[in-house]
Amino acid sequence: MPSTHIAKAPAYWSKAAIVPGIIAIGPMLPGTLAFGMAFGALCAQKNFSLAEVIVMMGTVYGGLSQFVAVQSWPSVLTPGTIATLALLTLTVNVRFMLMSATLRPWFGTLPSWQAYPSMLLVTDGGWLAAMRYRDHGGADAWFYVGGGIVLYLVWLVAAIPGFVLAEQLTDPKKYGVDLVMPAFYAAMLVPAWKGPRRAIPWVVSGIVALVVHWLAAGWWFIIAGALSGAISAGLMDEPEPRHPVGAAA
Repeated sequence: MPSTHIAKAPAYWSKAAIVPGIIAIGPMLPGTLAFGMAFGALCAQKNFSLAEVIVMMGTVYGGLSQFVAVQSWPSVLTPGTIATLALLTLTVNVRFMLMSATLRPWFGTLPSWQAYPSMLLVTDGGWLAAMRYRDHGGADAWFYVGGGIVLYLVWLVAAIPGFVLAEQLTDPKKYGVDLVMPAFYAAMLVPAWKGPRRAIPWVVSGIVALVVHWLAAGWWFIIAGALSGAISAGLMDEPEPRHPVGAAA
């Protein structure tokens, strides 16, 4: 049976893709802004300085992992508490390693000094937009990088008004800010849907996380959910491809 696989073009740089890339991530900007403001307010409540918040936003760029780290920030830093924060951050951010790996067939055709710095811009929303673009045959690296830079800049400045208005944001439920994170990740599942079978690890991860959250205090439910989902996905066999009746073997 002849293959229907279409080879994708290697990556290249053209300014023509910058605006389409920004338009593609446009719907994510309001959520990113609200997410960043909520993080700035959280930092103010944890007695961080504005300078510390800006440095973290500019250098860490971890989104959810920053929330987890700051929410569990201890009153006194010890080797043990630092190791715990590092483990939590690694667990939450390990998905970026997998996302970067899926971009290698595209960006791997570029020189290393161009490809690897581009991976610093990997985010959940930016990755989804880039993969959709790539699946439709796109190859211009500026589509991904241009949108990623805009997301980064919005995230960088979003914490400032949140920090300044922390007193007004002490109750996130009042403005619906507490819904931003779950709504964003729930929306991400829609384009990632590949059928009921591929959703089994999602279900396993969610159930394990809920059970651990009920049984144990702290952030262990994140680690347990991530590990159980990854293990269940790894144990699943890929279904055999179906061939049309009468097709040559």
